[in-house]
Amino acid sequence: MDAAVFHGEGDIEVEEVPDPEIRDPTDAVVRVTHTAICGSDLWFYRGQRDYPTPGRVGHEPMGIVEEVGEDVTHVRPGDRVFSPFSISCGECEFCRKGLHTSCENGAGWGGENTGAQGEKIRAPHADGTLVRVPERYADDESVLESLLPLTDVMCTGHHAAVSAGVEAGDTVVVVGDGAVGLCGVLAAKRLGAERIVAMGHHEDRLEIAEEFGATEVVSARGEEAVEEVTELTYGGANHVLECVGAESSMDTAFRVARPGGTVGYVGVPAGVDEAAFLDTAFGKNVGLEGGVAPVRAYVDDLMADVLQGTLDPSPVFTKTVGLDGVPEGYRAMDQRDAVKVMVKV
Repeated sequence: MDAAVFHGEGDIEVEEVPDPEIRDPTDAVVRVTHTAICGSDLWFYRGQRDYPTPGRVGHEPMGIVEEVGEDVTHVRPGDRVFSPFSISCGECEFCRKGLHTSCENGAGWGGENTGAQGEKIRAPHADGTLVRVPERYADDESVLESLLPLTDVMCTGHHAAVSAGVEAGDTVVVVGDGAVGLCGVLAAKRLGAERIVAMGHHEDRLEIAEEFGATEVVSARGEEAVEEVTELTYGGANHVLECVGAESSMDTAFRVARPGGTVGYVGVPAGVDEAAFLDTAFGKNVGLEGGVAPVRAYVDDLMADVLQGTLDPSPVFTKTVGLDGVPEGYRAMDQRDAVKVMVKV
């Protein structure tokens, strides 16, 4: 079968690899029909994070179950499924707490578990990991495209909003206009926020933020941006979503937070020196909550909203490619020519 393989900085190639097979009785083999390229994939693509070379890539799979191990009971061949970016058993202490990303038997996509940017994947712990799409929606392309962001970015944006304590009537600031930040806007709106200030540097992305419910957008940079948001929010917001992971975005998030507020952070940290913002956090008594999103804990509620037509994060996909177009998809995201790339296999 064909799959995308990382060979070094800026080098993604689609090549022939072995088909996945059932190894354990809890495994499933899934034929991928949809997947995506994530902003976090750019860290290794740009040489800013270590990654095995050569290495299979991708962590946002959706497809059709082809084969299951003898112990799998939740899904069967022919089912339409998708998966969170992390593999989880669904039974250990942390899964029972809703912290599936700390699963005692967990893993990520790639390596032995095969990357999602390919024709097929082996899904370990299929009962705990795979999410079954109700049969009546299994071939509805518009619904499937709306569900695909639930593999990562929609649930991650939701985790930022929940971690920041967003509730009905609140004022919220979202730092970052990538797919996670845009989904953070959508999540804050879903939770009932009255004012949502979206901070970013790209007019086309801020337009999507407004479509998703942002009441104000700020495109300035640095000190000017902080001053503008502080003025708009009369001294800062009690709820700030940090959706980038850079040192500058973390610093901004704490500076625009109101004293006693909370920053919900979900941006994958890259080159962050915590000393740069801890003084601000300490002096203002600003709390920090969040981390890697336990997608499996959120996905059922969010899927219900998608299926009833009240939630649609699919506009974050601004470019669609086939599997052979994955290298171009990485280039487009790296050059900011696309917010997020959907891959139809």
